[in-house]
Amino acid sequence: MDQPNMKENIRTLDGGELSSSYIPPLELTEGQPPPIAANGGLSYMSFEKNGDAGTSAAIEAALAQIEDGKQVVNMIENAPPGPIKTKWGLGFRDYDECLDHINTNGIGSSEGTLALPLAYTIFEQPTYSIVPSNSLWKDPLRSTEAELLRDNEDGNRRRNLYFPQVMRDARRIGEYYPGLTPNSSECLDRLGLSLAHLESKCTNFYDSAEVQRVFYPEIENLLLEFFPDSTDALVFNHDIFDKDYAGDRTEDQDAKNPGVNSSYVNLVHNDLNDNSGRVRCRELLTKNLRNFGRELNYSEAEAEAKMSRRFLSINLAKPMETVEQFPFVLCAWPSFSDQPYINNYRIYDDRVGETTRFTYRSDHEWYWIPRQTPTEVSMLKCYDSINDGSVSRWSFHTACVDPTVPLDASCRKNVVVRAYVFY
Repeated sequence: MDQPNMKENIRTLDGGELSSSYIPPLELTEGQPPPIAANGGLSYMSFEKNGDAGTSAAIEAALAQIEDGKQVVNMIENAPPGPIKTKWGLGFRDYDECLDHINTNGIGSSEGTLALPLAYTIFEQPTYSIVPSNSLWKDPLRSTEAELLRDNEDGNRRRNLYFPQVMRDARRIGEYYPGLTPNSSECLDRLGLSLAHLESKCTNFYDSAEVQRVFYPEIENLLLEFFPDSTDALVFNHDIFDKDYAGDRTEDQDAKNPGVNSSYVNLVHNDLNDNSGRVRCRELLTKNLRNFGRELNYSEAEAEAKMSRRFLSINLAKPMETVEQFPFVLCAWPSFSDQPYINNYRIYDDRVGETTRFTYRSDHEWYWIPRQTPTEVSMLKCYDSINDGSVSRWSFHTACVDPTVPLDASCRKNVVVRAYVFY
C-alpha cells in the first residue's frame, strides 16, 4: 500500500459510511518531525471495511512491503566480514564484534559509565507484525500468505544491527542534571524515565490472580502519590519475564494470565505512539478490552471527557530478585525529541496497534540501574497527551547483555505492569 498524504485520508470511507472504530487525531509533538509511517501517519482504523478495524488493509500493506525488507536483509548478509558502514555510523551483525570495537576504542571508559552493544533497526520504513493470536495463522485458505508473512516476521529481526552506546547510572541522574532527583515526577517529565521505591506485599508474582489482587492496587497507589496532581490511575495488565523459569509458561488471556516470558526484547523500541496511546486508552475505558485490572464501563462521552484532560501511559518494572544479567535500559527524551520514530503495526483480528522503533544516534542518552534491587521500580513514559514540547512524550528502551556479569549469571526476573494515569 502506498503512503498518501495524511490530509487526503481524513475522509469518510466506502460510500460515505463512517468507520465504527475509534480513529484518533494524530497529535504530533511540537518540534518533532512527522513519523515514518504508512498513510501519512493516520491510523489503519480509518481503513475499516465490514467491521475489520482496518486489519485487511494492514495485511495488504505488509504483503506489499516484503520485497523492500528482503533487500535490507540481503545487504546485511552479503556485506563483507567486519563492521557495516551505515549513514548513522558503524554497525555490527554480532554482539561480540561490537563489544570488541567498544573495548578496542575505549568507548564509555569514564568513571560511572558502561558501554554496551544495543540493537537498532536500520530499516527506515514502517514495519508489520501479525500477532500470534491472529486467525490468519490457522486459516488453511491463507497458508500462502501466512508463509510469506512468517518469513517477513523473521526478516524484522534480521534488519537490526548492533551499535555502541554508553550507559549512565540512573541513580546518579542528579550529577548529570543538577537539582533533578530520579525519584520524582519532574524527572519523568524531563527525561521520560524515573525510579520509585516499593515494598510489595505480593508473595508470588507467578500467580496472576495474586498479582492483580495485591500488586495492581499497590502500583496504582504508588502512581497517585508519585503524580500528586493526578486523579486516577489504572493498571491494566502485566508481564512476567524469567528466562530460567521451569514451570508452566502458558498464556491464557481469557483467564487474565500473561504466562511467563522466556525472552527479552533485544531491540530499541517504545510500546506506544501518537495514535496508539489514545487508542489503547479509549478501548480500555469504553470496551474494557484486554484489561486485567478493575473493570471499566465508560460511555463514549465519559471517555471523551476523561481524555480531554492530560493522561499518560507508564510502564513500571520491578525485579523479583536483584538483577544480574539482561538488565533493562532506558533512553532519555531530550536526546531523541527531534528524531522521527518508525511505526511498527501490530495486526490483531479486531484492531491494528502501533509501536515504534528508532534508528541509531551516537548521542542517545541511555540509563540503566546496575544490580537493580526488588524494592527499586524503574518507570518509563510510553505516552503523554501533552504534545507542546513542554514535557517528554515517551522514552524508548530495550534489554541488553551486561558484559561485566557472566553470561550464565541469573537472568532478570521481573514483573512489568502497564498503567494509565489521569489528571
